[in-house]
Amino acid sequence: MEELKHSGLGIASFIVSIAAGVCIFFTFVIAGAIEATTPGGMNEESATAIIIGLLLVIFLFATLVSLGLGIGGLVQKERKKIFAILGTIFSATITLCTVALIALGMAME
Repeated sequence: MEELKHSGLGIASFIVSIAAGVCIFFTFVIAGAIEATTPGGMNEESATAIIIGLLLVIFLFATLVSLGLGIGGLVQKERKKIFAILGTIFSATITLCTVALIALGMAME
């Protein structure tokens, strides 16, 4: 019997979900540091705030792409599915946590 290969979509999903999750984490850390060190907090209309928001949207979009890749990897036949499963779980968790943090931040204003 021939050994099954890993799903290429699953591997891509896993890598993109990890990279996007790390980038989202560092974006939140940078935003928090700027907020904490700026007297009166960060101006929401400043270029820095706009860039941070744009980066967050881009990385969140990357997690949604990763979720799609993971689902695609799950439906491939005759492929190992471990990376597709991990990529799907990681990207779904990162997406839900990011949306929850954004909602919490908006509620605190």
